Amino acid sequence: MPKKILVVDDEAQLVDMVKVRLEANNYLVLTAFDGQEGLEKAYKDNPDLIILDLMLPQMDGYKVCALLKADTRYNKIPIIMFTARAQDSDKKMGEKVGADAYITKPFEPEELIAKIKALLKE
Repeated sequence: MPKKILVVDDEAQLVDMVKVRLEANNYLVLTAFDGQEGLEKAYKDNPDLIILDLMLPQMDGYKVCALLKADTRYNKIPIIMFTARAQDSDKKMGEKVGADAYITKPFEPEELIAKIKALLKE
């Protein structure tokens, strides 16, 4: 049974690119294009891992992460913050809301896959 990964990002091209990479590595990929939709899909589909952009319409990635990590039903889902914001303050905020990893864009696909495998203990 393939692992389910939810990709939440408002850049459709980027979502498609990540989806193709993940599917090539035998993951089942769910997508959402804003924070609210991402949160709803996380609740509904209970993915094995979430790749979450910070700058999102409706609700930002920090808030989505904080809500999921505060809920005992979902707080075990690893969350990779995926963002163009690379400042230390952004990373600290990501850690504060419970993100498990932080990858900055532009990114190396191999780095993303390696991080996913590590977080899923594959």
